[in-house]
Amino acid sequence: MTAAFSSISEFKSVLTNAPNPNQKAMRDATAHNGQLTKPPSALGRLEDIAIWYASWRGEVTPQIENPQVIIFAGNHGVTARGVSAFPADVTAQMVMNFQHGGAAINQLAKTFGAKMNVHALDLDNPTQDFTKGPAMSADECLAALQIGWDAVDPETDLLVTGEMGIGNTTSAAAIACALFGGEPSTWVGKGTGVDDAGVALKSQVVSDGLAANTDRDPMAILAAFGGREVVAMAGAIARARVLSIPVILDGFICTAAAACLESAQLGALDHCVAGHQSDEQAHIKLLTALNKKPLLALDMRLGEGSGAALAIGIVKAAVACHSGMATFAQAGVSEG
Repeated sequence: MTAAFSSISEFKSVLTNAPNPNQKAMRDATAHNGQLTKPPSALGRLEDIAIWYASWRGEVTPQIENPQVIIFAGNHGVTARGVSAFPADVTAQMVMNFQHGGAAINQLAKTFGAKMNVHALDLDNPTQDFTKGPAMSADECLAALQIGWDAVDPETDLLVTGEMGIGNTTSAAAIACALFGGEPSTWVGKGTGVDDAGVALKSQVVSDGLAANTDRDPMAILAAFGGREVVAMAGAIARARVLSIPVILDGFICTAAAACLESAQLGALDHCVAGHQSDEQAHIKLLTALNKKPLLALDMRLGEGSGAALAIGIVKAAVACHSGMATFAQAGVSEG
């Protein structure tokens, strides 16, 4: 597949010119919702989710038949600073676990009928340590965007992107801090389980990275601090927008990747809902900055797309009720 961009500036143009929701489908889906055999707003947020989904698919009563979960994996040079409780080798080991069906995300994807794909991005060649300069060059960033773009199946009707990459909570914290400001300590958490000294080290690493990379253009931030898997998630989310495929965002790392798109083009995440609120302490702050209310809050912090995959069930339930329920006229029920 050939992407619709060959430079970062062209990628930004793709975001600017991406399609918007189908307004007629939204109006008609709203009217349909008002005729279903229930009191007004009795299904709460499920009604909003169904209408949002219908507007992006351009159908009044859509079905979800082809959800896709894509896991991207990458290695980070900044792990040399000791920011993770696990060695970088774990990234490749977990990729094998994904491929053999043994991870949590495999079980969740299977449970909700989602096709799952795994893409390992040059694991033997970690990104650069971003405390010394950009993690990636513009060309490397562009290549990772392309991989994410190409990974989306055009037949997909609901997308989840997940990640695996030792050190990537530090990457996400640096992205969030560069985009939205504040002290690094407010964006840094325990990640894979580091202690208080480890959290303090991560804060210092983020501070050093911000000093070493001063360009605050959102795409420059993505290249400066993101791993290849983080950038690939951004590429996949952008591709979904071009194809009018609704997206469920996962946790802190996925949301940080997506935030670069929203910061580059206001409204770039209108086709996305937040699947859950991660237990990573800065995730809710990032969701608030993006005006995304999570569907679930179960104290999860696994990554892998796991929280978003679990939320597939919520979105499927919302659409099933909207498209499958009888109207008052069809059921012969008085509206009252």
